[in-house]
Amino acid sequence: MSAVAHSPLLKLHPEDNIAIARNSVGENQECELTETESVTTREDIDLGHKVAIKQIYKGEPVRKFGQVIGFATCDIEPGDWIHSHNLAAGELSLDYAYSTDVPAPPEPITGRTFMGYRRPNGKAGTRNYLAIVSTVNCSATASKYIARELAQTSLKDFPNIDGIIPLVHKGGCAMQYDGEDHHQLMRTLGGFAKHPNIGAYVILGLGCETGQGAFLSDSEGLVQLPNLKEQPVNAPLVLNIQDIGGIAKTVKQVSALLKEYLPQVNDVTRVPIPVSELILGTECGGSDGNSGVTANPALGIASDLLVAHGATSILGETSEIYGGEHLLTRRAITPEIGKKLIERIRWWEEYTGKFGVVIDNNPSPGNKRGGLTTIYEKSLGAIAKGGSTALREVYRFAEPVTEKGFVIMDTPGYDPASVTGMVAGGANVVAFTTGRGSCFGCKPVPSIKISTNTPMFERMEDDMDLDAGRILHGTSVEQVGREIFELIIEVASGKKTKSEVQGIGDEEFCPWSIGPVL
Repeated sequence: MSAVAHSPLLKLHPEDNIAIARNSVGENQECELTETESVTTREDIDLGHKVAIKQIYKGEPVRKFGQVIGFATCDIEPGDWIHSHNLAAGELSLDYAYSTDVPAPPEPITGRTFMGYRRPNGKAGTRNYLAIVSTVNCSATASKYIARELAQTSLKDFPNIDGIIPLVHKGGCAMQYDGEDHHQLMRTLGGFAKHPNIGAYVILGLGCETGQGAFLSDSEGLVQLPNLKEQPVNAPLVLNIQDIGGIAKTVKQVSALLKEYLPQVNDVTRVPIPVSELILGTECGGSDGNSGVTANPALGIASDLLVAHGATSILGETSEIYGGEHLLTRRAITPEIGKKLIERIRWWEEYTGKFGVVIDNNPSPGNKRGGLTTIYEKSLGAIAKGGSTALREVYRFAEPVTEKGFVIMDTPGYDPASVTGMVAGGANVVAFTTGRGSCFGCKPVPSIKISTNTPMFERMEDDMDLDAGRILHGTSVEQVGREIFELIIEVASGKKTKSEVQGIGDEEFCPWSIGPVL
């Protein structure tokens, strides 16, 4: 079977009973699918939406990518638009077949480097920021005031510093002390503090919160500033507003302390570092019906290339793996790793069930306007970001990622929380695909945004870094994937992304809270 290049509809797999609109298609339009297949639309079909190419009876499966994405809720005629009015998720019966289809390792590629910052502890940074790690929402305002003070008065004299980030959030208290939520927050804050893109930091608390700064420094081993060549003598790592005497005094004291760090933080030079030391976080947000056709599989090609170079690629968003997890368990290098993924899937079923929520509440309204109908459809497209290599490990949220190759981190589908977890785990570049048009940024890590369709890219060109929508009109997935790979290396070497140029990324730090607020 070969697709017809000029057709407005695209059949993705020989077993599919639907096709995808490459662009908006009018009613009563005859469309070739292959050299031997065609279909006439019975109604208007928008870009990224689905049209039946065969008779589908009520209760029968609807297939996209050769996989079941749901079941018809009524009889569907060839040429009908398929969406929420006639398609529902239903119950899938999945065969996990642990480790039965483990791909052979890709042919190793050596010698390629990027220009990054070699930190004293040996880690590789792609940016160079100063950070104020706020332990609790009660110290958030003071953290922002300190960052504003330094940005306005001091940073202009230190050109090698990319900026100062107040890592502020809405939690830090009213949670079980020493409980799961407490430790997850500490992992997240500690991961950012130790991140190779943070040249130096200070921990700022109120003083009475559950998430004590001393607990953070002890539990995460924050005994020094690992990315400074010379350690400050008797410089406090943890400060509390109550001890200092209020916000005004805190802003003055902490600003003065951080100013002492600026010359050292600025004393960095980019040097060649093997591509094998890149850790890529992959994310999709504002997805549409073409996400799994263009940008996500192209990012999967880039992921495979990184793995071949000895690097790491992280797939997150466990709630958007749901329904496609059987394709990943088969690629797990051991059954135990595959079962770790399914344990996370079962946790999500229990977790959402406590609140009377079903995971198929995702896709969002915007996803559905873009052509996605069920979580299975969304998940099958989302996991394409992970490429085709073996699954080597499954991590909890914000755990340090130490394994090379393709790995999974358990994160929610909510973009800021998901990326926060991957960055806390060590991701030093993020690639973010979007069909509806996300404006995401992610300090201290650059976020590359990739559009799934050309109309959105042209409409939001100030926010998009690369257009994968060209795939719908003849450019190969492999070519766009290689372009993404090259862009990842350029950005890791200092090229600013569109979100960085606009200064976006201060508001996207979002630790994931899983427990009750007490």
